[in-house]
Amino acid sequence: MNAVRRLSLVSSEVFAPMPERRKGALRVAIATQDMQDLNAHFGSARRFAVYDVTREEWNLVEAVAFDDVSDESGEHRAERDDRITPKVDALKGCQILFCLAIGGPSAAKLVAAKIHPIKVAEPQSIPQVLLRTQMML
Repeated sequence: MNAVRRLSLVSSEVFAPMPERRKGALRVAIATQDMQDLNAHFGSARRFAVYDVTREEWNLVEAVAFDDVSDESGEHRAERDDRITPKVDALKGCQILFCLAIGGPSAAKLVAAKIHPIKVAEPQSIPQVLLRTQMML
């Protein structure tokens, strides 16, 4: 069983599984091991930093953490050991996912959930990723 932990910045309003996206913002997930850099393969990412990005600013929406991640060998511990679907489910509501690498089946699951995966060739800081995202808007 996969454990998913969520850290969200909330006000006194009722907490929802993923806070509503700000109007006009692009919701971006970043695969990270340390919450500082984009430095993880989708399957082996222990954390995803989720931001709302506009032309003017970005705001951390939540951090999603996983205990049970892929070892990047391409093999499941058991045929029914699915560690990808819980990640896709946890990221629903995001429009873009940045990661260092992602397998075809994982990418297909993300696209089916209306999340566009983007592979980045080298690790980079999360602020660099967010600045580049702002330049695309």
